[in-house]
Amino acid sequence: MFLAVEIIKKKRRGLALTNEEINFFIQDYTLGKLPDYQMSALLMAIFFNGMSDLETNSLTKSMLNSGITIDLKSIDGFKVDKHSTGGVGDKTSLILGPIVAAAGIPVPMISGRGLGHTGGTLDKLESIPGFNTQLSLEQFISAIKKIKICFIGQTKDICPADKKIYSLRDVTATVESLPLICASIMSKKLAEGADGLVLDVKYGDGAFMKTAQKAEELAMALMAIAKSNGKKVSAILSDMNQPLGRFAGNALEIKECVEIMQNKSFRNSLGRDVYKETRDLSIKLSGIMIFLSGKVKSESEGILLAEEMLTSGKALAKFQELCEIHSGSLKDLPIAKNVLEVKSKSSGFVHSYQTEKIGMCGVKIKAGRSVISDKIEPTAGIEFFYKIGEKVNSGDILFKIYGSDLELLKTIKQDLEDSVMIKLEKLNPLPLVLKTIY
Repeated sequence: MFLAVEIIKKKRRGLALTNEEINFFIQDYTLGKLPDYQMSALLMAIFFNGMSDLETNSLTKSMLNSGITIDLKSIDGFKVDKHSTGGVGDKTSLILGPIVAAAGIPVPMISGRGLGHTGGTLDKLESIPGFNTQLSLEQFISAIKKIKICFIGQTKDICPADKKIYSLRDVTATVESLPLICASIMSKKLAEGADGLVLDVKYGDGAFMKTAQKAEELAMALMAIAKSNGKKVSAILSDMNQPLGRFAGNALEIKECVEIMQNKSFRNSLGRDVYKETRDLSIKLSGIMIFLSGKVKSESEGILLAEEMLTSGKALAKFQELCEIHSGSLKDLPIAKNVLEVKSKSSGFVHSYQTEKIGMCGVKIKAGRSVISDKIEPTAGIEFFYKIGEKVNSGDILFKIYGSDLELLKTIKQDLEDSVMIKLEKLNPLPLVLKTIY
């Protein structure tokens, strides 16, 4: 028998909580026996005093055990998933999933929706006419058996503690806590039942973690939880100081991914393929996933197989199968009624982007949401033409804004102009992938 107030006091004093104390608090809060204000107090105590690795693992397992776990034992082979910490234009799941599945490896993907400046995989997929992400767990398992891949969202039965606690963290300024982040991410990933996991941990202005050092701390903490629960895991640290690829926005990102899987390119005025970053990062992550599965003997072999799946058209065929099983059709992707250009007012080199600000511009035109109840406008989004270090001339198009409401698009034009810094000296950008960790 425990008293919630005594547990709060203990953590407030910086002491470690026992597994039993954590279980009591999480279970009773999930069942509605403890009020929000007591959970808020504990979250704030954790925010300021942290948790040991043992406590974080206990918190993860307690949140995992607050609901059901998916049993994938009936699916043959090594099951592998990928998780990204989010960013602007981050769409690799839509390409790497089909690549890995086309290589014969099951890919169970429980994905999320966008909130704030980061996009959500489910929102992107639902911009495809008819695409249904609300499949039952039985349909989810059946689809993976049939075509090796399926996407669904977190159901009310999977990690209900995380759903309640995440909503509370969002309104109590306790989101930026390493143990709380780790428990939230890993409880859902462990509930999914995959054997392996690849983590894409972003850093930079448009990422949750602003520095590479903080991103690596998060990657190591997430990997420690995965390994302690018997999962094979790897992580990359990838740059989010500028938007990824050509588009941010749901139907626009689907267009980008489909054209990449069709082996198409799109070049800016300098001749650079604007799709290259998205393609390269998707292949890198796919290669690691294939390597973790044991199908190949090295990451480099995995990357070669991933490239073959992409260039041969097998990944595109798998994506089309995925759409069919989710009742979606790629034939009539929605197209924006209005397009607004944002041109450079000076000449020089792109020095930096305020990537988070760009993401919030997307929210303002309804490509994203500021609260869960916001309705997404599937055709809304932003197109990017230049990367850090590239030369631009006065009058060059820096961005295009897409959407159904022209007056709404006009409201972000100045913000986008202000989001890019152009200087006379050239700055070399950071590598897309800074580090790979096993």
